[in-house]
Amino acid sequence: MTETSTSYPVSVSVDYPDRPLDRLTTFFRPILVIPIVIVYSLLNPSSETPLRPSDLVTDAHAQFFSYADYDSTGDWEHNHWDVGPLVMLPTILMLLFRRKYPRWWFDWNVALTRFGIRIVAYIALLRDEYPSVEEEQSVHIAIEYPDAASELNRWLPLVKWLLAVPHYLVLLVMSVAACLCVIFAWFAIIFTGTYPRACFDFVVGILRWWLRVSGYAFLLVTDRYPPFSLKA
Repeated sequence: MTETSTSYPVSVSVDYPDRPLDRLTTFFRPILVIPIVIVYSLLNPSSETPLRPSDLVTDAHAQFFSYADYDSTGDWEHNHWDVGPLVMLPTILMLLFRRKYPRWWFDWNVALTRFGIRIVAYIALLRDEYPSVEEEQSVHIAIEYPDAASELNRWLPLVKWLLAVPHYLVLLVMSVAACLCVIFAWFAIIFTGTYPRACFDFVVGILRWWLRVSGYAFLLVTDRYPPFSLKA
């Protein structure tokens, strides 16, 4: 994917299905996704509970997922943000003291991000292909490798998570709307085999927005503040 000088260095796009979506796999999607969600969860040995499909959709990971713990009654007790198995804290220290972003840490973060977004796209019914652990499939993610010495401020990683708070607040509300769109799309696919284009573009836009925020605050690949926009 070719990036222009004015484009944000973190972006995602999903190919709109060029054929009717599979109604059977759509109907059973909450069950079919369980194995791959377990695989992703195992990449984070510190997680006390596996990811829930609803968390993957509403967070859109950009690359941090919402986890929850069960209380003694079996109800969801609380939610908290977790950066999972991303190499984040060592990257902060490396940027702070050495102004370096090791390429293999970047490659790991990008590969994990792509894997997570493919799972999100599958749960959100955007595609029928079962999420691959390696292949790009129809989910295209572009994340530019930064020149840490010249492009990244060594101090900003300490406060980026705080500077991104306005985005969290807006996106929490927008993600609820995205979940409603996915529910509506589920019924639409069951009866017509088609994902309504307006809903499709909105859900992809939310994924794109979340990923930009994640790239800024957690992947730490850019100092450019993310735009408040659904557009590519």
